[in-house]
Amino acid sequence: MRPLRREDIGEACTLLNNIIVRGGTTAHQVAFDEAGFAEAFLEGPWCVACHVALDNDTRVAGFQSIETSERLPDDCADIASFARLAPKLRGVGRALFPVTCQVARDAGYKWLNATIRADNVEGLRYYTAMGFKDHSVLRDVPLADGQKVDRISKRFALV
Repeated sequence: MRPLRREDIGEACTLLNNIIVRGGTTAHQVAFDEAGFAEAFLEGPWCVACHVALDNDTRVAGFQSIETSERLPDDCADIASFARLAPKLRGVGRALFPVTCQVARDAGYKWLNATIRADNVEGLRYYTAMGFKDHSVLRDVPLADGQKVDRISKRFALV
């Protein structure tokens, strides 16, 4: 594990775009170009931190980011987790989580918020396994194709 670097952007962007194209798990619905990815996960004013997990070949196997959000209290940051679809490396999110928590604590956050699509069973399972508790539900959020999917917010206490 280490912080996301500029030289990771190509691989990390491809990893996320593969997830977007597959559909059904991420709130992101439009593929990123590398500049947009860098803005979203490395350089944007909302970015707090982003860490990558590397496989044995030093390729990006997954990444986890935290960022600020106007819809959250000042002591709470949003977390997002993404793992490579193929070749899949089990345990990427679990390995990144302690690093992300420590960075969030060091930045003064008391809570992490994960907002997951209700149809993302794997994501809901992951955040529950990490100790996140249900916090709220935003009903019928429309996707780009008009389908409506609930968003479930879960919170994790850092203190």
